[in-house]
Amino acid sequence: MIAPIAVALTVGLLGWAYQSLKPPPPKICGSADGPPVTSPRIKLGDGRHLAYREAGVPREEAKYKIVVIHGFDSSKDLNLNAPQELIEELRLYFLFFDRAGYGDSDPNPSRSVKSEAYDVQELADNLDIGSKFYVIGISMGAYPVYSCLKYIPQRLAGASLVVPFVNYWWPCLPANLSNEAFSMLLTQDQWSFRVAHYTPWLFYWWMSQKWFPSLSIMTGNTAIFSPSDLEILKKWSEAPSVGQEKIRQQGVYESLFRDIMVSYGKWEFDPTDLVNPFPNNEGSVHIWQGYEDKIIPFQVNRYLSEKLPWIRYHEVPDAGHFLMFESKNCEAVLRELLET
Repeated sequence: MIAPIAVALTVGLLGWAYQSLKPPPPKICGSADGPPVTSPRIKLGDGRHLAYREAGVPREEAKYKIVVIHGFDSSKDLNLNAPQELIEELRLYFLFFDRAGYGDSDPNPSRSVKSEAYDVQELADNLDIGSKFYVIGISMGAYPVYSCLKYIPQRLAGASLVVPFVNYWWPCLPANLSNEAFSMLLTQDQWSFRVAHYTPWLFYWWMSQKWFPSLSIMTGNTAIFSPSDLEILKKWSEAPSVGQEKIRQQGVYESLFRDIMVSYGKWEFDPTDLVNPFPNNEGSVHIWQGYEDKIIPFQVNRYLSEKLPWIRYHEVPDAGHFLMFESKNCEAVLRELLET
């Protein structure tokens, strides 16, 4: 009797483990059991769809065309808070889009750092915004900007990385710097990023289990926010942004979890391998960092800007992670990108 019982227990444990590790299938927009498609979309070469939103002046009248790339747990419906007077003065056209798996954009099972750049390029070409355009990436949305600088630099008129994401396993980072910056994170975030980097096949289980705290930003831990961030969060809670309910509608695995696994995984290139796309100063690349940012340690972005002197580094003394959502900072980011 012992052998059959042992076999049954083993099979049961394997079945439980398989179910725990396997993410549920996504609820694809427009499918029978998925949410409806409520945004304009373009079809990519691989058959996927990207949802987008246009803002600012009409693209035919624009002097500057800017693709804005949203961050973690965000979408094309983010409120950029650019002053209307500035938009009209500079004739700005903004193209926002839901990155793969977010909002109304189809998931990408083959998503990678590289695929992010080609999604941007195909979107720009489908909407015919020109041979060159500007890109602004916010927080986690900055790793697609690094991808654009690597894979489609010839398409860029300029780029800004605002409070940009940091991968603590980039080979270019000195061990003492990456260890120091990593140790500044909350312990639960350190473990979440380790799992995403070393054992991505365990990441769904890690984010779903209840025994240990996982990613702080998803558990409501406000210790990761600066005083200025908390003020902005309070304003957002009083007036929730349009489209907030659609961000994760196709499933957290294909939107949030895959975003983390790709960004904290092993990259095909190192940021310090990048070459200046504007050797004749016909455009510019910027990093904007909040000194009080508790999510992205300023020490790493300072270091990267020193190693890549063609990147113009801006450190805002009283700003946290949400610096782009304060009108004065948003205006400064736009003017520096477009007028220098």
